[in-house]
Amino acid sequence: MHVISIQSQVAYGCVGNSAAVFPMQAAGLTVTAVPTTLLSNHPHYPTARGRVLDPDLVADLLRGIEERGLLETASFIVTGFLGSPEIGAVVAEFVVRARQRNPAIRYVCDPVMGDDDLGVFVANGLPELFRDRLVPMASHITPNQYELELLAGKRCRSADDLKDAAWKLRAQGTDEVVVTGCVLDDTPKGDIETIVHAPNDLHRTVSPRLSIRPCGTGDLFTALLIVELSKGRRLPDASARATRGVLRVLERTRTSGAMELQIVGGASIHDRKRGSRRDETVNA
Repeated sequence: MHVISIQSQVAYGCVGNSAAVFPMQAAGLTVTAVPTTLLSNHPHYPTARGRVLDPDLVADLLRGIEERGLLETASFIVTGFLGSPEIGAVVAEFVVRARQRNPAIRYVCDPVMGDDDLGVFVANGLPELFRDRLVPMASHITPNQYELELLAGKRCRSADDLKDAAWKLRAQGTDEVVVTGCVLDDTPKGDIETIVHAPNDLHRTVSPRLSIRPCGTGDLFTALLIVELSKGRRLPDASARATRGVLRVLERTRTSGAMELQIVGGASIHDRKRGSRRDETVNA
């Protein structure tokens, strides 16, 4: 099974494609990685070298993989950090062409835009491009709670508010919504949730909030979600398993004292047994 992964790349650390490609390959997927940025490291270090790529270069790379016939054979396209609205427009056109030539391809959009403690950290114009062009085309979206609020234009701190926001996005074209990093008004203290909005229910996977915050967890989650979807799992089960995979990496990272996600380690990243604190389904 083939995945086209379009997102940032770093020489050092684990964000974007540098976090997503290996877990998918380790699960047996073939991955074609197209960078939108080439940086020495993510920007939360005192220095970062490199740059957002020229949109014409990204367009040329995408045209090149089209010429290799990947649009007809790929099962998934995933997008993450895009770097600029111009690159976003190039990617949107690529997804349209992919859908025209391969209606079975599944587009997984991680609308990387910001977070509660950082605010919006992408270029002007990208939030609107995600909202108006990319998210409505997606088979699955994986925003964090803050990004869901940006997309829906409303605060989502209760189950009912989250349902309303998800229904709004689905009405605009999105097939399925998975929200990461959720803390709702009924989330147990000290925990964090991943919530799937399916047509008839919410599926909530609760995990302990660990005392670390490395970058790249959303990129890793989306990669693991694709792994589980590729096995034919339904979205709630796939999301729960991906959440447990991220938790295992976070626990390994905390134990090591590292600043970067410890994706490669002694224990498997992929789900072998039930390990979450609680899974529950509530009526939507």
